[in-house]
Amino acid sequence: MSKYPKVEYVDEVMRDGLQIQETSISVDDKLRLLDALGETGLKHIDVGSFVSPRWVPQMACMDELMQRFKPKPGVTYSTHLLNQRGLERARQYSPPLTLPPSMDFGYGQDSRLLPTTAFAMCDVFTRRNINRSHLDGVASWPGIVARAKERGDKEARIGLGSTWGSNWVGEFGLEEQMQWLERQHQLWEEAGIKVVACALYEGMSWNTPNQVEETLLAVKTRWPEITEFHLHLHNARGMAIVSAYAALKTLGPEDTVIFDGSVGGIGGCPYCGDGRATGMMPTEDFMHMLEGIGIKTGVDLDRIIDCVWLLEKIIGYTTFGHISKAGPRPVSPDKWYPMDLPFIETFEQAKHFKLGSKAYKGCLFPWKEVIQSPQRVEREKACRGLAKRAS
Repeated sequence: MSKYPKVEYVDEVMRDGLQIQETSISVDDKLRLLDALGETGLKHIDVGSFVSPRWVPQMACMDELMQRFKPKPGVTYSTHLLNQRGLERARQYSPPLTLPPSMDFGYGQDSRLLPTTAFAMCDVFTRRNINRSHLDGVASWPGIVARAKERGDKEARIGLGSTWGSNWVGEFGLEEQMQWLERQHQLWEEAGIKVVACALYEGMSWNTPNQVEETLLAVKTRWPEITEFHLHLHNARGMAIVSAYAALKTLGPEDTVIFDGSVGGIGGCPYCGDGRATGMMPTEDFMHMLEGIGIKTGVDLDRIIDCVWLLEKIIGYTTFGHISKAGPRPVSPDKWYPMDLPFIETFEQAKHFKLGSKAYKGCLFPWKEVIQSPQRVEREKACRGLAKRAS
């Protein structure tokens, strides 16, 4: 039995990733990327957001994109929703989009459609992002809870935005977090609706592994019945993947954790102050880590790397991830590097892990004779023996 929680993953390169890029990216290129993502084994892809093109011009093509898009069987496609108007626009494309029945159900990316209340910890960011104060959101909670009760809903989700800190007002500690989660939980409890999920969104990259661990432990201790967590972690300060690992170590096999990230690690909100430097957890790096610690992903990492390389051609610059540059760990003999590999100096030459010898054609070979190693021979034999016994 796994010691880790069940892991679900949402790739957001089409939404969080592209919304911070140049507006010159064509619909054809977006379709190429979306189609390629569907062939990787990823189970959940966010296709974009139905928002005003005046404020997020990169999403002006959403209708054309959805009209031309050919979904892949077995993949959940969702969209980021900020208001009822966006939901109404998106409904004409459902299916293939999986949508919540109303804005009472959050953004529609979680594994279960649960009525959701959430508190935006940073009032400044909320005003910049959606032209509302964070207390406006609090005022909407009683209506969300009342409608859930009228529908006969039995379970609900609570959440926080800008969970661990703000570029405008500083750090938010555990006491503040729990205060606002408690207020939400109390409303649901008074309505007789059980809170089973908690969403923690971090748009301004204030997450650190110790803080993620602290918050998750506090929530699990206070409300053991909460067994589903959604973590949206940005990466401007390099903490997203280590914070995700902290969550995996903190939660148990009885829990489900949903992570958001993006191919290439690109992403960012134009209202958070960090621009393209914000980034997200790179999908390829996260999947490589999961496999390395024994969590099966079902994804084809080679195809995800193809997506990263395609993305870099589309956006015109190198993305933030590592696995697409150096390759996965070569754990089996058929993946080990050639012993007479020449000097490898550039990023392009390092792509030999996938492209073979053509990546280093013309490089310097200083070896006087073919390199031989008894150690390699013995380890190859040992690996073949282990593989034979396993079969």
